[in-house]
Amino acid sequence: MSATDLISPYADEVLPKNVSAETVLSVHHWTQRLFTFTCTRATSLRFENGQFAMIGLMVDGKPLLRAYSMASANYEEQLEFLSIKVADGPLTSRLQHLQPGDKVLIGRKPTGTLLLSSLKPARNLYFFATGTGLAPFLSLIRDPMAYDLCERLVLVHGCRAVGELAYHDLITEQLPRHELIGELVRDKLVYYPTVTREAFRNTGRITDLIETGRLTADLGLAPLDAKHDRAMICGSEMMLADTKALLLARSFVEGHSGRQGDFVYEKAFAEK
Repeated sequence: MSATDLISPYADEVLPKNVSAETVLSVHHWTQRLFTFTCTRATSLRFENGQFAMIGLMVDGKPLLRAYSMASANYEEQLEFLSIKVADGPLTSRLQHLQPGDKVLIGRKPTGTLLLSSLKPARNLYFFATGTGLAPFLSLIRDPMAYDLCERLVLVHGCRAVGELAYHDLITEQLPRHELIGELVRDKLVYYPTVTREAFRNTGRITDLIETGRLTADLGLAPLDAKHDRAMICGSEMMLADTKALLLARSFVEGHSGRQGDFVYEKAFAEK
């Protein structure tokens, strides 16, 4: 079934002013629960790496939109998004059927709190992600400015199963050869994938790995320290709350647009 079977065709002139209709270019299904799609990008769309946009479909003549972080870098010509599949989800039950050529709505005003400008320079910058929370960090690890902020980027991605470690090959094989940032990736990016329900070289929840010190020990790094380390967090509500609490207990100070700090998290996905 195609998304075009679920929505009627629509033209730009009937859309709300805050969205544009873009064309799906490719779709990749990682697992039965996880997929990626790319689409065209309006020439007027501007965003900072780490931000999200409202994306969705027209349903019953109205736009149905949800917040999705851009997985593509802000200098790329197309947009990329990582999504879960929820059988009874109002949007994902439809979005998962996208095919190349279908139309998808993209909000014109990206926003978000995962901003490099909200962090002080440091020795290490940790990206803590679970599930599709990886998306904004896929954008950020392709941002040369991220590598200027610190001596080392540490991307920690937690999933339930090995098959859900989306973009593993991109991170380990393709980015090190990237013509723009390949050298930075090879010199500064450390990737630590971990799973919770299958055997793998790294296992355990991110919060447990932090709390026990196993994460930094495995990487041969000093324990997390607010004096030398910075962090960005994106994942489930529980993961955000638990990881934030661990950092606060270690004297990390939250940063925001008006004050640089030691960590930030994506508030749009946190419990209100």
